[in-house]
Amino acid sequence: MIGSDGQQLGIMSSYAALRLAEESDLDLVKISPTANPPVCKIMDYGKFKFEQGKKEKESRKNQKMVELKEVRLSMTIDTNDLNVKSRQAQKFLECGNKVMVSIRMRGRQNAHVPMGIEVMNRFFETLGGKAVMDKKPANEGRNITMLLSPVKS
Repeated sequence: MIGSDGQQLGIMSSYAALRLAEESDLDLVKISPTANPPVCKIMDYGKFKFEQGKKEKESRKNQKMVELKEVRLSMTIDTNDLNVKSRQAQKFLECGNKVMVSIRMRGRQNAHVPMGIEVMNRFFETLGGKAVMDKKPANEGRNITMLLSPVKS
């Protein structure tokens, strides 16, 4: 049994503990019910829940949500277009977002998967070390996808 001020009151019956809690107009809360004997504490449970919710809200406010942005390429992309797409991906990475790079293959392009993977690798090289490859270029049905995340500084 732990008192409302944090001092240990020793081992006592549940009836005596409940009576002590009622005398001080507080609640009797089981801290660890699986221990032998169970550990209980006298506290204001409503205030405890309120403080706990407040701490949780504060920790959620301090978290940064990482978004997943997508950049689509084509198998026949030219150098200039590739540079434009890589600049866009660099902006996403600088903001701290992850980038999914994808190529959708149509018709006969499905027979030339290695060419698409080569385009992906060329795209990764144009980023110039500002990204880390989380998932290497892989063929998934009609798509080739690659996942990039920002370099931690």
